[in-house]
Amino acid sequence: MARITTTFYGTRGSIPICDPKYLEFGGNTTCIAFLMHSTNRISILDAGTGIRALGKHINENFSEQSAIDIAFTHFHWDHIQGLPFFDPAYNPNRTINIAALGEGGQFTDLRKIFKNLMIEEYFPIQLENMGAKFNFDFKEDNIYENKGILLKTIKQNHPGGSFGYRLEVEGCIIVVCTDLEHGDTINEDIVAFAKDADLLIHEAQYTDEELLRHKGWGHSSFNQAIEVAERAGAKQLIMTHHDPDHDDECLRKIEKECQARFKNCSLAREGMSIEL
Repeated sequence: MARITTTFYGTRGSIPICDPKYLEFGGNTTCIAFLMHSTNRISILDAGTGIRALGKHINENFSEQSAIDIAFTHFHWDHIQGLPFFDPAYNPNRTINIAALGEGGQFTDLRKIFKNLMIEEYFPIQLENMGAKFNFDFKEDNIYENKGILLKTIKQNHPGGSFGYRLEVEGCIIVVCTDLEHGDTINEDIVAFAKDADLLIHEAQYTDEELLRHKGWGHSSFNQAIEVAERAGAKQLIMTHHDPDHDDECLRKIEKECQARFKNCSLAREGMSIEL
């Protein structure tokens, strides 16, 4: 049996898309779930619009999990906008643990971020009236260890800042690096951070040509993601945070080109699960 299953509930970057040409790869913004089989618990990274469907899945299949952990890479709209529509947050028998890790983080008052997200001018239900108990925890450490789980973070180059996550649990290594800009050359620290990953999830919003036109926007290209995987010795690469202008036809073509260079890679699709 798999020790950990990673499932993509949101794969789109910047803004959600609803159009027939985007059905295969999905239109919801970033949300990734991790199921630890040893404990039968789900943890979540980022709360883009994909967290809405994840919440329904949790209600139907994990009703006994009273506490749900949600960690964040950063707090741009496409990574937080789904939280007001997360059904478990309306259950008074649930506890929602909101966490962010990383030395040098700019946002230490997590409660304020989500309280402002749901003020009356923006949303009819305020954070304190959702129902579930919320805990907010900002850790300025880059390393967190608890009950056999080792979690590391790395600060990334992105407007406003963002953090990559490295999860080591039960012999598996999963690395998530989204919303980062390498610059003219690949960031050596990111390569070291992804070293020997069983699964590397790396953003790839742009083609090489598009990247030249979007310097300073905080994102990477497909070829940059592959180079990180190659140099880090990653066993499997999944590219995500798809540009809202890249429809299914475009992404299918890009995926074939990427697989010609790095065989064990794919572009993330909503609902895709990877078992390690």
